[in-house]
Amino acid sequence: MNSGINAYNESQTTIDMETCHLLASIIDKELPEAESKIWHAHPVWFLNENPIVGYSKQKPGIRLMFWSGADFEAEELNIVGKKFKDASIFFNAATEIDEKKLKQWLKKSREIQWDYKNIIKRKGRLERL
Repeated sequence: MNSGINAYNESQTTIDMETCHLLASIIDKELPEAESKIWHAHPVWFLNENPIVGYSKQKPGIRLMFWSGADFEAEELNIVGKKFKDASIFFNAATEIDEKKLKQWLKKSREIQWDYKNIIKRKGRLERL
């Protein structure tokens, strides 16, 4: 596990730490080719410099976000806006994580990607990869 991500996880409360460690270990296992790092103060995984999945501590819990998740057709993932293609889910304990569904979403995150890497160059317009 990336040392920065490990430090982020260790800085959480005990319950959130367990959730973060479980998320990181599953993501690392399912996306071994991904680069992981702390990006904008949160753990994020990238494929070819494109952000794919990450998580952060927020008031409702640990938010797991997929940058292209709006196209996963997963009713459990919440889609907030229409401009971007992200979708997320909140967890308040590691026991809430459905590992089978998480693995399915991670597989989709590899197959369904919008080009966030070049969003500034394209003046905010997303293109499907």
